[in-house]
Amino acid sequence: MNYSFISGEAARASGELLVIPLFEGETGDKPPAPLAGVDTAFEGRLLTAATQEGFKGKGEQTFVMHAHGKLEAERVLLLGLGSRNKYNPEVLRLAAGRAAKTAQRLKVRTLVFSVPETQDAIAALRAVVEGLELGTYRFERYKSSAKEEKNAPRLSTVRLALPGGVEKTKEHDQAVALAQRVAEATNWARDLVNEPPNVVNPEALARAAQEMAKEAGIKITVGGRKEIERLKMGMFLGVAQGSINEPRLIHVEYTPKNAKHAKNAPVALVGKAITFDSGGLSLKPSDSMIEMKTDMAGSAAVLGAMRVIATLKPPFPVHAFIGSCENMPSGNSYRPGDILTSRLGKTVEITNTDAEGRLVLGDVMAWAIEHKPAVLIDLATLTGACVVALGNYIVGAFGDHDGAMNDVLDAARAAGEEMWRLPVSELQKDALRSDVADMKNSGERWGGSINAALFLKEFVGDTPWVHLDIAGPSVSPKERGYLGKGGTGVGVRTLVEYVRRRASQQEVSEATEAPASKPARGGKAKA
Repeated sequence: MNYSFISGEAARASGELLVIPLFEGETGDKPPAPLAGVDTAFEGRLLTAATQEGFKGKGEQTFVMHAHGKLEAERVLLLGLGSRNKYNPEVLRLAAGRAAKTAQRLKVRTLVFSVPETQDAIAALRAVVEGLELGTYRFERYKSSAKEEKNAPRLSTVRLALPGGVEKTKEHDQAVALAQRVAEATNWARDLVNEPPNVVNPEALARAAQEMAKEAGIKITVGGRKEIERLKMGMFLGVAQGSINEPRLIHVEYTPKNAKHAKNAPVALVGKAITFDSGGLSLKPSDSMIEMKTDMAGSAAVLGAMRVIATLKPPFPVHAFIGSCENMPSGNSYRPGDILTSRLGKTVEITNTDAEGRLVLGDVMAWAIEHKPAVLIDLATLTGACVVALGNYIVGAFGDHDGAMNDVLDAARAAGEEMWRLPVSELQKDALRSDVADMKNSGERWGGSINAALFLKEFVGDTPWVHLDIAGPSVSPKERGYLGKGGTGVGVRTLVEYVRRRASQQEVSEATEAPASKPARGGKAKA
């Protein structure tokens, strides 16, 4: 979409749809300026009609009214934001997503959006743009009706009206550009997740990563079975051996052009990439298997984030590590009772072939650690237990390094992706104890998401590490705000925000470092 800013009152702006977000109670005697101006043009009929229809500005409420020539815009859309006391940018992002979907339904091409007055104007602007971009997303390429509607009107132009008294600056333009890049990358990740498994297999995922890396101007290497064997990734090979589709090992690298910065310790991102998970010989029930094309959502998020990170140009390297395969039942599948040897040499007794993601991740994470990262963050649709604990919209966050954890949680909060820290308790470690190997891949049912995190912890050593279990939020079961049914691209916004904040902190740190005192000629440096 094309974005521009308008000056003057939103009520006088031309467009097919004028969107005015409102907090609860703002439809009373003293409405905010944008609403007051529009209602004046309507001779008071807009607020009267909205009130009669029960619109009070509550969260998720909407009200549409035709202008009948009273405005330059053809229609007015009022969006409820709920209580101002409970506001955060995610509230506005969800509301903007609802506006985008309303615009699609009304076949609107041009939209005017009145950005509400909030404490952080730049965060609000980013939320609006991200919400509009994410809200217009649809995955319908396999529907015949979608092909027929290919030439139907689409939202293509957005005119942004800043709150009264706010002058547009370069920072506003930068916020819009960043929000567009993040949303486009998230939608790209959603496409990967929503594609059927006969289209996105390990080879196709690797191709998508190569195309992304070429476009972003960053390095990528892709290895096959021989490379995985050379690296002695026995757990990865065990999971992959049941499928006719060959596994792929993907390594994407962003490196700063500044030679000094290129030597900085990298940030390592690891994404789970099981392009289809049948459960293997521990076969899933059919109802549980239907969405298992989405078991590669972690890798989609990591690759989507790398698209944006390459444009941010942080002063440190960022590496993405992905091991991709299918988990299938066949005469060549790994079995319950097998013992696999990991890259670290640890032996693992297989008690459940449906606990495969941690096996692939363990080998890939061990390989990532050899690159000496400053921090490692993995994203994985790892456990149903995490969905039981936190539901469909909250990510489970695990790790025992408080600094790394707090940085990730702060980034997630700013990005509007809700996460909740869960324990990595040694009290659960007995669940993974094996009588015949160093450990089991799956323990008892209770504490399942903690057990999985404890398993992964065995492969990261002392490196600060955060594990994000995205099993719930990776797929939305229904439409909600900017979300539609299907893949969400969860994690892209958080990873981008994390790297952006880390880069900003490092740049500030370097700028404030005092240069070493030089000794006077023939004398000594002052203490």
